[in-house]
Amino acid sequence: FYWAYTRLGNSIRRRTGSRLPPLVPFFQRSPVSSQEGRGYSGSMLTKFESKSNRVKGLAFHNHRPWILTSLHNGVIQLWDYRMGTLLDRFDEHEGPVRGVDFHRVQPLIVSGGDDYRIKLWDYKLRRCLFTLLGHLDYIRTVCFHPDYPWLVSASDDQTIRIWNWQSRSCVSVLTGHNHYVMCASFHSKDDYIVSASLDQTVRVWDITGLRKKTVRGAPIGASGSGPMQELGGPGSTGTTSVVSRVNADLFGGNDAIVKHVLEGHDRGVNWASFHPTLPLIISGADDRQVKLWRYNEIKAWEVDAMRGHTNNVSCVVFHPKHELIISNSEDRSIRVWDISKRMGVQTFRRENDRFWILAAHPEQNLLAAGHDSGMIVFKLERERPPSTTNGNRLFYVKEKHLRCFDFASARDMPTMSLRRSGHGSSGVPRTLDHNAFNPAELQLILVCDGDGGSYELLVLNSETSQAQADAADTKRGQSCSAVFLARNRFAILDKNRQIIIKDFTNEKRKSVMPPNFSPDRLFFSGTSGRLLLRSDDRVSLFEPQSRRILAELQVQRVKYVHWNGDCSFVALISKHGITIATRELEQQCSITETVRVKSGMWDTSNRVFVYTTLNHVKYCLCNGDTGILRTLDAPVYVTRVHNGQLFCLDRECKTRTINIDLTEAFFKLALEDKNYPDVMKVVRNAKLCGKALVTYLQEKGYPEVALHFVDDLKTRFKLALACGNIEVAMNTAYEMGDDLSWHRLAVEALRQGNHQVVEMAYQRTKNFERLSFLYLLTGNTEKLRKMLKIAEMRHDIMARFHNALFLGDAVERVRVMEDAGQLSLAYLTSLTHGLDAEQDRLHPILTSMGKPIPDVHGHPALLIQPPTPILRADNWPLLAVPKRAMHDAGALSACGDESYELETAGLEWETGLELDTPQGDGIDTDGDADGWNEDLDLGEDFEGQNDSTPHLDVLRSSGSENLMFIPPAGPSTASLWCSCSGHSSDHIAAGSFETAMQLLHRQIAIVHFEPLKSRFRVILMSTASSLSGVPMAGSLISPLLRSESQGRSEIRDKESPSALPAIAISTQNLIPVLKSAYKVFQRGNFTAAKEAFSEIVWSLPFVVAPTRHDVTEVRELLDTCREYMTAIRIKSAIGECAGPRQMELAAYFTHCSLQPAHIALALNLAMSQAYKGGNFISAASFARRLLELPEIASGRSDIRNKALVVLKKSEEKARNESKLRYDERNPFDLACDTLLPIYQGSQSVSCSFCGSKYLPSGKGALCITCSIASVGIETIGLVSQSQIKR
Repeated sequence: FYWAYTRLGNSIRRRTGSRLPPLVPFFQRSPVSSQEGRGYSGSMLTKFESKSNRVKGLAFHNHRPWILTSLHNGVIQLWDYRMGTLLDRFDEHEGPVRGVDFHRVQPLIVSGGDDYRIKLWDYKLRRCLFTLLGHLDYIRTVCFHPDYPWLVSASDDQTIRIWNWQSRSCVSVLTGHNHYVMCASFHSKDDYIVSASLDQTVRVWDITGLRKKTVRGAPIGASGSGPMQELGGPGSTGTTSVVSRVNADLFGGNDAIVKHVLEGHDRGVNWASFHPTLPLIISGADDRQVKLWRYNEIKAWEVDAMRGHTNNVSCVVFHPKHELIISNSEDRSIRVWDISKRMGVQTFRRENDRFWILAAHPEQNLLAAGHDSGMIVFKLERERPPSTTNGNRLFYVKEKHLRCFDFASARDMPTMSLRRSGHGSSGVPRTLDHNAFNPAELQLILVCDGDGGSYELLVLNSETSQAQADAADTKRGQSCSAVFLARNRFAILDKNRQIIIKDFTNEKRKSVMPPNFSPDRLFFSGTSGRLLLRSDDRVSLFEPQSRRILAELQVQRVKYVHWNGDCSFVALISKHGITIATRELEQQCSITETVRVKSGMWDTSNRVFVYTTLNHVKYCLCNGDTGILRTLDAPVYVTRVHNGQLFCLDRECKTRTINIDLTEAFFKLALEDKNYPDVMKVVRNAKLCGKALVTYLQEKGYPEVALHFVDDLKTRFKLALACGNIEVAMNTAYEMGDDLSWHRLAVEALRQGNHQVVEMAYQRTKNFERLSFLYLLTGNTEKLRKMLKIAEMRHDIMARFHNALFLGDAVERVRVMEDAGQLSLAYLTSLTHGLDAEQDRLHPILTSMGKPIPDVHGHPALLIQPPTPILRADNWPLLAVPKRAMHDAGALSACGDESYELETAGLEWETGLELDTPQGDGIDTDGDADGWNEDLDLGEDFEGQNDSTPHLDVLRSSGSENLMFIPPAGPSTASLWCSCSGHSSDHIAAGSFETAMQLLHRQIAIVHFEPLKSRFRVILMSTASSLSGVPMAGSLISPLLRSESQGRSEIRDKESPSALPAIAISTQNLIPVLKSAYKVFQRGNFTAAKEAFSEIVWSLPFVVAPTRHDVTEVRELLDTCREYMTAIRIKSAIGECAGPRQMELAAYFTHCSLQPAHIALALNLAMSQAYKGGNFISAASFARRLLELPEIASGRSDIRNKALVVLKKSEEKARNESKLRYDERNPFDLACDTLLPIYQGSQSVSCSFCGSKYLPSGKGALCITCSIASVGIETIGLVSQSQIKR
């Protein structure tokens, strides 16, 4: 009855796909194993899921993120599980396809189905190459050999066939099973095949003979030595020969012999598979059991049976990375078994779908399962190692240890052991965070999954990074999530979704119930006393003390939160997106990726967020700009981004360093900040390219910048036209050589008034009509006559007539009409213009032709010649193409464009520090700078005068109508300048020095005008021009205006800014002075540098800025000069003192806002002074700051070598002998009179002009920095933009 029932069930299953209920006697039924109860039922990490017909076969590609699925409806699907897209489908089978496999190297796919056919496909050609015939019933599985050109197939005809897919022939038929063969597969290394059948047996076949027979150059030694010898299984040569002879007698040959027959299942076996490295076999059958077998050269035996499934076991495989067994069943579940413990550890269930097939990726931690409505690709646990970065150290969890990686020394070491065993115990570590609120101590909190979640509070030694207590003394507890809240507090989220605040003794201090919603995760908030709460659709900023929600942001399911260094911005990472927000959760941007976002980290500039996806390293800026930095072969998890290096962990928990180039990101940041000097620096030095960058620059409105990155001729031509660069456009048009480009160039050149380029473009395109009209407009009659001859040679009647009209040549017009056959019009034209000769010649011709002679009535006509253009020699007045600020204002920070090498510093920068290093510098403590004139010269309180033009009333008496009155003279140009403008330069140009001085006193409190005398003279003398008149007459004085196209009529228009005078002093004149000042400062000639910076400062009050951007440049230039003049005074004072005061001044010197090369010199000086003075802590601090400079870190200068030696020796001594009035952590300004720090929050006064800081006692004194303004007077400030009085 049992066999009859089984055969009936198998027949139904073959035809319909469904099964009869298993027939199991009551005494054989057993409850779920008690071992299963010690496992836990979790949720698999689903990476991809597809919906389709029933999936009967699965196969992973070895290298690409592809998976094959064979369906019950006869379709084969090729999926990209990383992108979640269907790549291709193959549907030539008739009926269900039950087996499918990828070739390891070749682009081949093999499939077998219920149509008894095996098909070999080329997925690149997307077609079937050939079909193998031989089986007589359904084909259950097909599998490629890992090395040889073989494939094995199992069929319901009770045979196993081995095929050579290169010769397209069957090389062996394995018989021995007496029921359907459900599966067959090769061993990954040895010459074995394992097969499972419904005859309740699992067979191991030895194909050594077949290999020797068919594979050329195969070794002669015995097979199966790998796992057998590994376990030390005994082997007897005599016994082996006997077995071989018996097999030859029974099966008729020794190509493939039965090595072992595994019997132990009570029902048909559905699946069997080899362990990839160990001599183990796993099998699953209709008796609901999963059996583990072991074999050697002699025998095979059952190790254990695992029970737990409640229906037929469909498939069972070994995990590729861990010692686990995965099985699925028709009971709608997937179970995970521990090999060493022989117990179930996880169970995953579906509601309505039975599972049929399993596949394990050969190299990655991925599994796939096919069920009634599709398939899923999943992992059993997270591969992301929990990690946190604390300063220069990375802490991460690997296996059962907490490890520490030092970024500077690249040293990796374990710090403590964790209480964690494998699956089913305390769970897998999920997150690791450090206490950012307590930098003095090193405290970590580790959160694990499993058993509802748990946390561990870890305390390490901040210097050695080793555990301060045993693992047994570690504070632990149950929680879903945990995060640090303050310096001595942390918060946990319990299973009731209640927030509990604890201290570091693990004692409960407070319990808070979040309002309005139930969070499922806590995150670090960047601010003490606050938490970030996550729910399904939002992130909330919560304050436990007041129990208030301070802010909310709608973000879908945030997985990770990353703050930048100063906690001003936060990146919220979701599954497929990143949202960047401020500290108060104000959203800045949001980006979406098509693939999963794996990790991210802010770089050390705190403005670029670098993140990784499955296959790329990308960056994101706060304005939403993104870009790709490089591709990845495998996913990595970012831990730090510093100096062009990306530190990360891979899935094997190994630290890696990847070089990246953030130049593109910093370039976009400079554009956003309008830092044009840095933009042009990148343009000149960096090798940026790509259509994406060019498109970005075009969208942002910077075609002139994009022009530097383009080599493609068409794109370069478009960009040149967009920014009005006719020269580049013309050169590109020469290279392209097409008429359309020349036509577009002509249109742009004509718009700018460059008719010479227009002429060239028309000549290149042979546009004769436009060329003739251009010659008419430019008055080039000689070339116009040549165009007439060309038209005559081309036999173009209309062109000849037009050129004759343009030339005013009536005779030529008569001839054109005569050649066109219009004799009457020709005669009439000659008659109209009085051309007697032409009239006498045409009259007889008309008479002979019998045509009427036209007559002209009325007054005689006069020939009017075309007007002659005024400008005929050169181009027209060219249109001023507007330039962006980077063309002119970019020179403000010209030092960014010039490279000041550290080694070229002058002798004044020598430090004389004696170190044990082969490269040492000397020091000369004598300064070279003159003191400032500190004489107090207070100005008087000027009163402004009301300048107005008197209105004269001319009255006429009733009897004086015949009298002539002379009209009164109008206001002079100079008086209009004074009345229309509030800028001192306009008053100086008008000659009104007194009102100009009043304005300067009221606006910026200038009281000492002696240094400004020469500027007054220059402005006055450059405002007007002298034009020689007729002989014996005086010269004509003409004012020079700010716009040359304005006339005197607009001078009287008080609302026209172009009516004001041109000023000789501008920022363009001051930039060369700034460059020379930088150079002499670099050489150490501080006297000359002080004079140059003073010249700039004394000129800035007279600069007229036409735009707000120019006003900003003037203020930046003033700030730069102030900082350098203060630095020069400090340098001079350093040479005049000694001891602690000298070290103080050197420390203050490093806080002046100088150029990076000059800051390096200042830090070198301060480091040397501190080291010689015995303040080794301060010397180490300056050395670190010096090494962090890009100019020092990227080079191999003497200063860098010296800094490394100082840092090493200072860290060894680690003491300060002298106490200094200097705190580098507390922001301060320097009092210019006493050269002492004014810390933040202290009272101070500043110069009304240059902004130099002073103590309150210095109020009313003359500023030492600028020498012209008074200190502590509240004024409107420097006025650089001329405002028109209305």
